[in-house]
Amino acid sequence: MQVDIVTPERRLLSMAANEIQIPGAEGDLTAMAGHAPAMIGLRPGILRAKDGSGEKAYVVTGGFAEVSATSVTILAEMAIPVEEATPAVLDKLLSDASEAAAVNPSKDAADKAFADLAAIKAALSGH
Repeated sequence: MQVDIVTPERRLLSMAANEIQIPGAEGDLTAMAGHAPAMIGLRPGILRAKDGSGEKAYVVTGGFAEVSATSVTILAEMAIPVEEATPAVLDKLLSDASEAAAVNPSKDAADKAFADLAAIKAALSGH
């Protein structure tokens, strides 16, 4: 299936994949060819696109995924390859999320975003 990741700055990925693991706001999802159409809100997490030769992984902070039987289009608020997710980059994302949580009227959502980003940092610390 065709997978595209687009951010406000650029098209980050366009590839044929066997499956894509999506960090959904309502729970994680793996999409494969033949998947039922769906529109999925993204939470901060690691998105993985797999093909026969391996995997490409990206840290995403939010956005939407449009899934069809033949393609997945990710419209991400921010996405970076896992290899570029240095501790300094993740600390900046955590700082931004902490500031947002302090002033956000939807404090539960902001706190959840902060917790998700902290989990990403912990998961990648051994990477």
